[in-house]
Amino acid sequence: MTSRTRTRQGTERSVRAAVFDALAPRWFYGWTILAVAALAIFVSGPGQSHTFSVFVGPIGRELGISNASIASAYGLATVAAAFLLPFIGRLVDRYGPRRMTLVVVLLLGVACLAFAAATNVVWLTLGFAALRFFGQGSLMLNSANLVSQWFSRRRGFALSLMALGFAASMAAHPPLGQYLATTIGWRQAWVVLGVLTWALMLPPVLLLVWDKPEDRGLAPDGAPVTPQEGSGPTSVSGLTRREALRTPAFYIVTAGWFAMAMLVTTLHFYQVTILKAQGVAPEVAARVFPVSALAMVVTMPFVGRMFDGFRTRRVFALALLVMVGSLVGVTLVHDVVTSVLYAIVFGINNAFSMTMFGYVWPRYFGRRHLGSIQGVGQMIGVVGASLGPLPVGVAFDVVGSATLTLRLLALIPAGCMIAAAFLRTPAGVAVNERLE
Repeated sequence: MTSRTRTRQGTERSVRAAVFDALAPRWFYGWTILAVAALAIFVSGPGQSHTFSVFVGPIGRELGISNASIASAYGLATVAAAFLLPFIGRLVDRYGPRRMTLVVVLLLGVACLAFAAATNVVWLTLGFAALRFFGQGSLMLNSANLVSQWFSRRRGFALSLMALGFAASMAAHPPLGQYLATTIGWRQAWVVLGVLTWALMLPPVLLLVWDKPEDRGLAPDGAPVTPQEGSGPTSVSGLTRREALRTPAFYIVTAGWFAMAMLVTTLHFYQVTILKAQGVAPEVAARVFPVSALAMVVTMPFVGRMFDGFRTRRVFALALLVMVGSLVGVTLVHDVVTSVLYAIVFGINNAFSMTMFGYVWPRYFGRRHLGSIQGVGQMIGVVGASLGPLPVGVAFDVVGSATLTLRLLALIPAGCMIAAAFLRTPAGVAVNERLE
């Protein structure tokens, strides 16, 4: 490392320290970290399905690629990106979420620019993989890691607030992408999205983010670190990835997360098709999404409070029960009233899944090697999300209805709900007694 680099890093750290000293007396600094993490979830929009959806038509028309080919490229890219997430998790443990967030944001912007230059299906597939890996995968992993480091007693509530960034992205990115594609073309639209990613995210990460509260003499939730506790990474406890993989808790949690990710994606992907097949008007079927989004936003803070205040295995089981209700409920929709009722249940389902996404890993395996463990868990969830729509698609192709298939799929979260009764914190991981 050159002296110029050391001087630059020293200046940057001094500026960050000055910002911390100015803000920390006013409120617990973890709320600042939470705001940056929520912004990062919003900025992950270029790697999310709801943003891609508005570009499928323009891309297919210009490149002469069918919708089926685009969908296949997207699915293949998502699966490929998933298997790289454990690697990112190890890097987060080694270098810290702040450094890795900077790298991921820079590369997400580059991926947007590269995607704008796609000329064939191979380039398109690689572009999808990069956007999914850096946006939907790595940036969300880093955000959840940061919030989990800074909060413990109020972690569920904090993660539920962080997830509001996803709802904001669902509201903003599709209309923005549609507007840009219409006015300046889909290629220039992706250039704008890439530059916007850098402009929104790089300054707050550079100026505001610290990896852990211990780095500034604090403990999670704002408690001061006592001399006996010490400071720095040695005061942070938790299992290694290898130790976590030897515990029953890992497989119960992973099975539940796989089921949630798989089946939530299935309902998002085929929701309009399912409702139309059951006699619901297309315009009503399309309006289910904003009702679900509103229900998710309203209930998400309450879901976070539940994770913070009640036994985790019971809230985990409740989340899976709501998933069962969503799968069975969608098969009972036949008019406007039942559509709205289903939309509310599915919105609550999304609130549980988005909060559970970041909560369960530090809760059961600690913070010390959180990135490595979370990376494996998120990989499994993304694989589930990639495979989820397949059974329903086959059902529509073969028998023309997905009703029986959806009800059979509901047995998966039901089984995981039963397994949740055996969920216990592994030895060596500290936990508040009321959560056990």
